Amino acid sequence: MDRPTGSGRRPRRRDRHGRGLRGPLAPPQVPLSLSRSELFDDYVRESVERLERRWPQLTAVEFAVQDVPAPLPGEPEPELENVRAEDVPLGRLIPAGQGRPDRIVVFRRPVETRAKGRDERAALVHEIVVEQVAELLGMDPDTVDPSPDGED
Repeated sequence: MDRPTGSGRRPRRRDRHGRGLRGPLAPPQVPLSLSRSELFDDYVRESVERLERRWPQLTAVEFAVQDVPAPLPGEPEPELENVRAEDVPLGRLIPAGQGRPDRIVVFRRPVETRAKGRDERAALVHEIVVEQVAELLGMDPDTVDPSPDGED
């Protein structure tokens, strides 16, 4: 067996038995290769795109995803023993101010704990985005998105 001596490099062992180098299990464009946070971002993006077709003024709104809600400036930090799961917000509307646009934030971790499957998670994300947009526009959520299944 030929081994390099003195170079400090180990022989390449990934191409064992002539099967080629190991690669990813799925190509990058396949959903299997997306992380949970990337899938969640896609749910929010799809929901926003659906609503922007109906409400073009939403292009001026900034949409974001955060892992967990943080208190707004000036809000006290909640006591952990007093927080119940149903009290944790799933989304938040931050009105425009100081040169920044209106912002709608969806909180990934609380949504993931409440919705178990992909379809249920996507539906909950859309519902949250619709509620926040309705609050921003001063409308009823059924007016913002009248379709019962969230599809156009």
